[in-house]
Amino acid sequence: MKILKDEKKINNLLEKAVDEIFPSKEELKKLLLSGKRIKVYQGFDPTGPSLHIGHAVAMRKLEEFRALGHEVIFLIGDFTAMIGDPTDKTAVRQKLSREEIAENLKNYKQQASKIIDIDNKENPIKVLFNSKWLSKLTFEEIIELSSYFTVQQMIKRDMFQRRLKENKAIYLNEFLYPLMQGYDSVNMEIDVEVCGHDQIFNALAGRHLSQELLQKNKFVLAGKMFGLEEGKKMGKTEGNMIQLDAKANDVFGKIMSFPDEKIIEGFELLTNKTPQEVEEYEKFLKKPDTNPMDVKKELAFTITEELTSQQEAEKAKKYFEDVFQKKDFKTDLEEFSTQEKELDILTLLHKTGIAQSKGQARRLVKQMAVSIDGEKIKEPNYMLKLGKSVVLRAGKKIIKITKKA
Repeated sequence: MKILKDEKKINNLLEKAVDEIFPSKEELKKLLLSGKRIKVYQGFDPTGPSLHIGHAVAMRKLEEFRALGHEVIFLIGDFTAMIGDPTDKTAVRQKLSREEIAENLKNYKQQASKIIDIDNKENPIKVLFNSKWLSKLTFEEIIELSSYFTVQQMIKRDMFQRRLKENKAIYLNEFLYPLMQGYDSVNMEIDVEVCGHDQIFNALAGRHLSQELLQKNKFVLAGKMFGLEEGKKMGKTEGNMIQLDAKANDVFGKIMSFPDEKIIEGFELLTNKTPQEVEEYEKFLKKPDTNPMDVKKELAFTITEELTSQQEAEKAKKYFEDVFQKKDFKTDLEEFSTQEKELDILTLLHKTGIAQSKGQARRLVKQMAVSIDGEKIKEPNYMLKLGKSVVLRAGKKIIKITKKA
């Protein structure tokens, strides 16, 4: 496999949407310019059935490494998902069964293919599962691995400090998570781990183990995190994710709900636009006669097109303009049909896919973000009696609810 040493592409890989590189950007650039074929990976724990555009920030780096000719691994953490990553969690994760994990991951490859050329003929990406090696570790081997870390190292993590202050439980298995993720790097003999900023601690555990067990200088490339609220990333837990397999109307509508100050960050982190193109958008947005809505539409169109197609993006743009700007509710609305005579609002929001969980549905109601035929729903125990069709609206999502005959 020919390794490309295109300095422009390498600079883009190391700079666009990148938060930190360990031990340094300069050392990794030197390695990439050497022409040596390196092994790169990113891990994804199947804690839910969908990957989202927050994952895509770092996933684009995998594709850039692949396009340069390097060996890239898309690792599904079907074993680590059972432990539960404590990263950025002020409470312990709910444990998942093997059956739940298997159900969650079944469409991951298809979803990831929207960002990564997994089955590229010249340089395909490997899809591996960490249960293949982690499930075979003996208790003796786990004790040996744990001897390379101290309790002081683990307890320094911010989320553990917060739990201690709030007198919340910290379970021993949560200490084992970074150790297991670290062993992934050792087992696969990784040169570079790609991750989000929130995974730096775990990735550095792998760097530490690689140095100790393989005498290998493993690099960590951490991508920036896209968040809509201060201190909150986009993801499953926050309830604000845009799934990689979401319908075009949903993608476009959710992007249009971004605050204006997130437009440029959206171009940088959530699209394939070059740094030069992002800079042009930034300059254009600063012009006094520029309407931010127009630039946001361009962002929404770009992301929708990259996840679906140009045709689907054009339809989604027209739908948004008809329904949300012209208030033309005669246009073809997305429809949800049910045989139920009545449904509580939380179940309805969950079944229609507006909310990923009833907890998120409850938050939407409390925020006064849900309406039926224009009437705000104020109570989470609201029951919708279905006789005729009604229009359900939650934020930028509008669905016609009908009863099956």
